[in-house]
Amino acid sequence: MSLAPSISVPSRRFNTLPLAIGLFCLLWSYAFVAGKIGVTHCPPLILLAARFSLAGILILGATLIRGDWSLSWRDTVIFAVLGIANNALYLGLGYTGLQSVSAGLGGLIVSANPVFTAALAALLLGEGMTWRKAGGLLLGITGVTLIVWHRLSVGTDSLHGIVFTLASLASLVAGTILFKLLAPKGSLWIGNGVQNLAAGIVLTPVAFTFADVHAIDVTPGLIGAFAFLVLGGSILAYWLWFHLLKVCGATAASAYHFLMPPLGMLFAYLVLGEHVEARDLLGIIPVALGIYLVTRPAKPVV
Repeated sequence: MSLAPSISVPSRRFNTLPLAIGLFCLLWSYAFVAGKIGVTHCPPLILLAARFSLAGILILGATLIRGDWSLSWRDTVIFAVLGIANNALYLGLGYTGLQSVSAGLGGLIVSANPVFTAALAALLLGEGMTWRKAGGLLLGITGVTLIVWHRLSVGTDSLHGIVFTLASLASLVAGTILFKLLAPKGSLWIGNGVQNLAAGIVLTPVAFTFADVHAIDVTPGLIGAFAFLVLGGSILAYWLWFHLLKVCGATAASAYHFLMPPLGMLFAYLVLGEHVEARDLLGIIPVALGIYLVTRPAKPVV
């Protein structure tokens, strides 16, 4: 009697990428609200210096205890440079802007990241700019512009804060391109710790020189916002961001920033009571379609 050979069917692994994208968008969007709460009770530079320093100590401390340091000196230096661009400059400028702009508008300006990143990625990284991607980016710009136009018509945000937030956006774009251009190897977890600690070291002397320690108002809101910014923002959200950059590419990963305006406004409305109208949310449709076009993989040529 002959036995038919058994055929092993390979098990399909669960795709965690959509979960990573969803969690990143939620954390990154809510961070603007937590930041707004934080800067109302603490000078922004002091808040950020403490946030980055603590996050870096927690990550690198846990790494050293486990004894699994896996970064070369080259990659350690690269991550330190990225920490200055992606952490110290981006959030230092952004949090300064948050003192005089709403959390919703702050997230909205930063959501323009995909436009500049896609253009620079095509020039410097060789990432293709197809008509489909260009159309998706245009739709994203249209949706964000619809929201921004209405928000500016309310007249509650200062030009001074908007300028700082635009400079914050430029730092984020530069950091995104640098990460892909320099392509550091090794653990993103350890790299994130190096970035945070480098940003904390750079910002601490600046904070204590130009900010007033006596202006800190310790409240439950400040403690809660600080805890979220350290654990959910600096540790988890940034690790997810660089993971998406590595997996999806600079253009596709940055496209998810188009989701930040509606999510940021929703959180700002629920937590801070910031004014939101139905017209603010009309931009969601072109934003969602734009993200789909930018991130949809191209059909293979047969």
